[in-house]
Amino acid sequence: MRSYLLRRLPSALLVLIAASFVIFTILRLVPGDPATALAGPDADAATVAAIRERLGLDAPLLSQYAHWIGSLLKGDLGPSYAIGGQTADLIGDGLGATTELTVAALLFVIVLGTAFGVLGATSRSRWLTAAVRVITTAALAVPPFVSGVLLVLVFAVALPVLPPGGRVAFLTAPDLAAQYLVLPALCLALPSAAVLGRYLKDGIERGLAEDYIRTATAAGVPPRRLLWRHTLPNALPPVVTLLGMQVGNLLGGAVLVEAIFAWPGLGQLAEQGLQRRDYPVVQDLLLLLVAVFVLVQLLTDLVYAWLDPRIRWE
Repeated sequence: MRSYLLRRLPSALLVLIAASFVIFTILRLVPGDPATALAGPDADAATVAAIRERLGLDAPLLSQYAHWIGSLLKGDLGPSYAIGGQTADLIGDGLGATTELTVAALLFVIVLGTAFGVLGATSRSRWLTAAVRVITTAALAVPPFVSGVLLVLVFAVALPVLPPGGRVAFLTAPDLAAQYLVLPALCLALPSAAVLGRYLKDGIERGLAEDYIRTATAAGVPPRRLLWRHTLPNALPPVVTLLGMQVGNLLGGAVLVEAIFAWPGLGQLAEQGLQRRDYPVVQDLLLLLVAVFVLVQLLTDLVYAWLDPRIRWE
């Protein structure tokens, strides 16, 4: 397993280096100048030039990129241009809220996706099978900004059982915090749960068609034991890979869901940074998300190799 990990590390580092360069370049290509935004609409050219020099924006682009990477390697994310404060503090404040939302959504994905997959593959009720198919199709077809509004209308307006938005820290009031977390986490999880459910359903159906399962069925082994002890474990390795990919989708989708439910996470911070052309905040935040995604993929590959030892020798 250690040699497998060492073989995967270079490609992960290469992805991070390439992502940092792409993020830095794209931000500089986006219309708008941080110095002009900071100086205000009535500032003269000399004031704007002084701000550009103070922020280091008058240096060549490669020099700015090298300065950014060098500071990151030293653990210095630098000050924010426009929002105020240190970039590390701003990201740290939002990281807890986004992590909380993503973890809750991932739990919904695992629970709902497993239920969709098992019920879709093993249920003998046509109505239940059709209901699972309709729910997963709707979850994939309806975008999060629509499903989010529908969830608020149903569970916060028509049936006022959950708050429509906002956040309460878990350490302050766990019961109240869970109520604020349900709707945004469910909205974020529905598309990924539908994908996981359909993938798992196909895997279980293929497993149930194997000869050894038919032989075990003929020998009188209970169907529930065949499903949970033999068929489902064999369907897990590709599902683990898919689940790792869905973590990236959850992180990306959290940006939009946080705006719908007024969730004070990294999505709102990214929105503020882009509106104010705050380069340090946006580029550090995007690179952090890429690093998390790469780390999750690396862990996913390790779990996959652990479940299927043949992968380690390829």
